[in-house]
Amino acid sequence: MAIQVPTELLDGSVLGLLTKGDHYGYTLTQAVRQVIPISESTLYPVLRRLKKNGWLETYDEPFQGRNRRYYRLTDSGRERLVEIQSEWADFNQAITKLLGGNVDE
Repeated sequence: MAIQVPTELLDGSVLGLLTKGDHYGYTLTQAVRQVIPISESTLYPVLRRLKKNGWLETYDEPFQGRNRRYYRLTDSGRERLVEIQSEWADFNQAITKLLGGNVDE
């Protein structure tokens, strides 16, 4: 895919995945990479920003002698996801219309 994914859509992708349960960074990266071609290091700055904005919280769990940092969606993160979903629906409809798709006028 040659189209670059905007930050808002990466944010929404992570928030959307976390509605299904908590994940650690690697599993989030792999889940996104199954759908969108991103590099391994792309999501970690996204995760830090989402946490800084209060949309995610973290906790550590021991795993094979090391700690894994898990990410959990907050209530404000759920609210932000709804906003992104709404913005995406509007944007997707507009672009589909411009590209000659079948969108009601």
